[in-house]
Amino acid sequence: MKSIVTGGAGFIGSHLVDKLLNMGHEVIVLDNFSTGRKQNLEHVRDQIKLIECDLSSKSNWMKEFCGVDWVFHLASLADIVPSIQNPEGYFRSNVDATFYVLEASRQANIKRFVYSASSSCYGIPDNYPTSEDSDIKPQYPYALAKRMGEELVEHWAQLYNLPAISLRFFNVYGTRSRTSGTYGAVFGVFLAQKLANKPYTVVGDGNQTRDFTYVQDIVSALVASAQSNQTNKIYNVGSDKTVSINRIVELLGGEKIHIPKRPGEPDCTYANISQIKSDLGWYPTISIEEGVDKIIKEIDYWKDATVWDQNSIADATSDWFKYLDK
Repeated sequence: MKSIVTGGAGFIGSHLVDKLLNMGHEVIVLDNFSTGRKQNLEHVRDQIKLIECDLSSKSNWMKEFCGVDWVFHLASLADIVPSIQNPEGYFRSNVDATFYVLEASRQANIKRFVYSASSSCYGIPDNYPTSEDSDIKPQYPYALAKRMGEELVEHWAQLYNLPAISLRFFNVYGTRSRTSGTYGAVFGVFLAQKLANKPYTVVGDGNQTRDFTYVQDIVSALVASAQSNQTNKIYNVGSDKTVSINRIVELLGGEKIHIPKRPGEPDCTYANISQIKSDLGWYPTISIEEGVDKIIKEIDYWKDATVWDQNSIADATSDWFKYLDK
């Protein structure tokens, strides 16, 4: 079997590469290293074909799809504020690139296509747990661009019979998550603060809950999707539980301070995963306690990460309040 992983040097992608190699696959990684790190693939560098390229335009990278069985399209730009500040870059990376990856896959007649979508498309949901048929209400360009990519995948599956599945990930965490760049996901922020012996910056009262899903469970959902005969389907991928930010602080240990609650953020994220359980037989297996323990054992990965405080967060999120506080 031969697989392509776009964004394979990134957080989720590098874990997927490990899994595919363990399954005996020949693996090609396409990455522009805008957020991915070569360090994430150092341990398998001699086992993969690694190509640095820009997926948002036609180029020689498209030739790599010839003879490929599975394509996992994980490459994208994430984060809320940068997408507000640079919508063009996000649409190039998350929409244009998805178009070209789909076209390369269609022309090569690949066997399975799996797209990493985002639960951010739900915005602030009306119902919990949130099912796949819930209203789509993206609040910022990142969420919109990921949804538009998902619509492209649906269209290629419907019109061209591309055997494709989209997975809406909920609050992915784990080892190798991004350590650089803008203010982002709570675990990366907290782990850098823990290493620096600084207080955790908890948004609001900390009672808001998230469906934290460990990266190994995400990888198993990706593989289960490729192994299935389902097509033109969208599935939520979550932990089947929801955990408060205050509970995360308890598990990590340490002091906390509170910063202002942000507009456009839900008080809860919680995936209804009954559909993926039924169709693919997939279940999450890593509890939040086990996942946090795994991260703490590898906490030195975040030693060079930005250490955020109240003032730097206020500066970094000023556009968040400017555009979403309506």
